[in-house]
Amino acid sequence: MKTSPSAPNDAARQAWRLMFDILMQTNAGRQESLGRRNLTPNDSRALYTLNRKEGKAIGALARLWGCDPSTATWVVDRLEKAGLAERRPSPSDRRVKLVALTAQGETTMRDLLAEFHEPPEMLNNLTAQELETFQALLAKMARAPVDN
Repeated sequence: MKTSPSAPNDAARQAWRLMFDILMQTNAGRQESLGRRNLTPNDSRALYTLNRKEGKAIGALARLWGCDPSTATWVVDRLEKAGLAERRPSPSDRRVKLVALTAQGETTMRDLLAEFHEPPEMLNNLTAQELETFQALLAKMARAPVDN
């Protein structure tokens, strides 16, 4: 049976819609985790892109986060005030400050990810074979280039 050219695209749209719906259905748990730490979703995204060893310039963070530098500065100010990030001098340009996680920020990010990575109860409705197939498909997707 021959499929129309739009069939795979329609199936991809439906799969993505279902993935999105599941993410939205499970959002309350992520929001609760962030709320206990007085963090916003933007704070968690920022923490996720930072690390303790290498700092990133505000301009680079703004590009990475898809915002203007003043918004990136505001997010970094929040994280710095909470003790989760710090500004460090750049070793190559004294005019530039690099943003990196503090030890507390690293611990907070590790704890958030541990909670975020806990599977939702709905996965228990799948068989072991279904879960293996699902995991293999997600791993294949994760290896594919991102086409923003």
